[in-house]
Amino acid sequence: MLTATKEAVSFIREKIKEIPKTAIILGTGLGNIVEHLEVDCAVDYKTIPHFPVSTVEGHAGKLICGKLGKTRVLVMQGRFHFYEGYSMQEVTFPIRVMKFLGINTLIVSNAAGGMNPDFQVGDIMIIKDHINTMPNPLIGKHHREFGERFPDMSQTYSSNLIQKARENATELQIPVREGCYVGVTGPTLETPKEYEYLRIIGGDAVGMSTVPEVIVAHQMGIRVFAVSVITDLGVPGKIRKFTHKDVIEAAEKTAPKLTSLIIRLING
Repeated sequence: MLTATKEAVSFIREKIKEIPKTAIILGTGLGNIVEHLEVDCAVDYKTIPHFPVSTVEGHAGKLICGKLGKTRVLVMQGRFHFYEGYSMQEVTFPIRVMKFLGINTLIVSNAAGGMNPDFQVGDIMIIKDHINTMPNPLIGKHHREFGERFPDMSQTYSSNLIQKARENATELQIPVREGCYVGVTGPTLETPKEYEYLRIIGGDAVGMSTVPEVIVAHQMGIRVFAVSVITDLGVPGKIRKFTHKDVIEAAEKTAPKLTSLIIRLING
């Protein structure tokens, strides 16, 4: 894993001469932030040594570098999921590459099902904490270069970035929620009783990504800000049949607001 990471880093450095300090991972239906980028380089995942390839609709599969506002960023347009058949080490491989490239701040977005009865489809939820029900990505051989073997997770999400996002949301008049995200393997959407269970244990939203990436980023000393777009509801009386296409459409409707919030957050 360490050798593969260094080989990927070496390849990317040949393509991107000036690596930014901030990276963004775009979730399902949220790829439109690229439309606001002054792109200076785009690299297909399939050309990067040891990089997985995104197989999910709504994930373009490109590593893009450019300016978002006045700040240069590295953008993952598409991510990898455990349910695609990748190992957790493969799912989180790009995060380790980012750290070795010099990234110190990670912005993560996802589409999620809302279990908090106060939530509505289209809401933006700032993630303050998470519950992991997936295999932990740190299981396996440990490399000191990757960080602590037993990282403390009590302050996983940057309180400074959360406060800044709150203030920016108020200034932009964008309503935001805050809550706990539950990471599950998927790819099935939840049953009513699963929604009920996940709500009982403390979840406000549920999805199939983000948590593994955040765990690895935190282990490696990268500060993290994460946000969910609520694309469907797992609330008794509001549960209806939903498809991945519906998720994409709901996320795309909220994408402009989220884009404005992220641009303000990284440029403030």
